[in-house]
Amino acid sequence: MSRITLTAASRVGCVRSNNEDMVLAYDRLLRSDIYATEFQTENMDRFVIALADGMGGHKAGEVASSDTLSNLQFFLSDLPQKLSPGEFYEMMVEWLQSINQIIDSKGRVNPSMADMGTTLVGIIYYNGKYYWLNCGDSRLYRLRDGQLKQITTDHSLSNARGEKKHSNIIINCIGAGCKNSYIDMFEFTDDVRLGDTYMLCSDGLNDMVPDAAIEHLMNDGANANELCEAAIDAGGYDNVSVCVFKIEN
Repeated sequence: MSRITLTAASRVGCVRSNNEDMVLAYDRLLRSDIYATEFQTENMDRFVIALADGMGGHKAGEVASSDTLSNLQFFLSDLPQKLSPGEFYEMMVEWLQSINQIIDSKGRVNPSMADMGTTLVGIIYYNGKYYWLNCGDSRLYRLRDGQLKQITTDHSLSNARGEKKHSNIIINCIGAGCKNSYIDMFEFTDDVRLGDTYMLCSDGLNDMVPDAAIEHLMNDGANANELCEAAIDAGGYDNVSVCVFKIEN
């Protein structure tokens, strides 16, 4: 049994007029809002903490991110109990194919939503096991013993080319005409330690604030909204969304 403390925030930033990010923070979907909660994993079968960074303009990106997280929340709540890790992964792959078709279909029917899409990064607790998943360039980090480490790999053009600087050109996502979307998914239960802090973020954070500065802020106890504020103080060129959660006794 563990106690999870969670903070989440989603902010529009300084430049854009609308927020295309969305966060699924355990039991709440939020956009342009902040949230904090804590809960126990005892007698709990499943939960999800996830973040989606929409793209497409004309508010289409916010439709893609909202639809994806709402659909994921329903899908996970409806899953049968006690699937094996292999069965769970297969179900997630099927879900990805389904939501990809849903997002693309909306874009074909409504020209204002053409080519809309979204990233997805998250942690799922299911049947006593922890899984992380990633599609796109939103990120999962872990803070352990004061050291910050990026866990996910960006599905970006710059990363595919071996370039260190992050590029906003992504090569994998949900929707946006990506016909061969794929999902990185890993079961990491044996690597979870009490005291670990995990952080999900859209690129509105890591494009504006270096990892070393994020590490410093998190070691000082920064919550999700304070990390968003750091990105906004640095210029806030994009929407910025963050989830921070700690695994405790």
